Amino acid sequence: MLVQQILKTKAVGGVFTVEPGVSVREAAEVLASKRIGGVVVSCDGETPEGILSERDIVRTLATQGPSCLDQKVSALMTPDPKCCQPEDSVESVLRRMTDGRFRHMPVTEGGKLVGIVTIGDAVAARLSQLAMEKDALEGMIMGH
Repeated sequence: MLVQQILKTKAVGGVFTVEPGVSVREAAEVLASKRIGGVVVSCDGETPEGILSERDIVRTLATQGPSCLDQKVSALMTPDPKCCQPEDSVESVLRRMTDGRFRHMPVTEGGKLVGIVTIGDAVAARLSQLAMEKDALEGMIMGH
């Protein structure tokens, strides 16, 4: 299965982005209102410059306290996020996320943002693929 197949199953509405100069509080409001766990940081809404996750905010809250909410997103974001392409396999994306210990991966095409894949998306796609393979093997064994 390919990343582009995951993107086709996701809700329409594109990828939510915030500019690096907005406050962490504003970014947290986007995360909460959209019910998402990470947001791509981009000046133009097309080129991923960073990524900010709920985990980034919580970890900083634990060490710096609530004043971190007034900082700029650029201070907390992970710069130069690892990205994938629509033609990448789900297995390769899942491996990169697992090895890198992150849960959100922007999808780019020609350097432009076209989507985002979460580890949940990748696991669900892989489980679906495994179920189809299991059914096919059972059908072969049973002679169907």
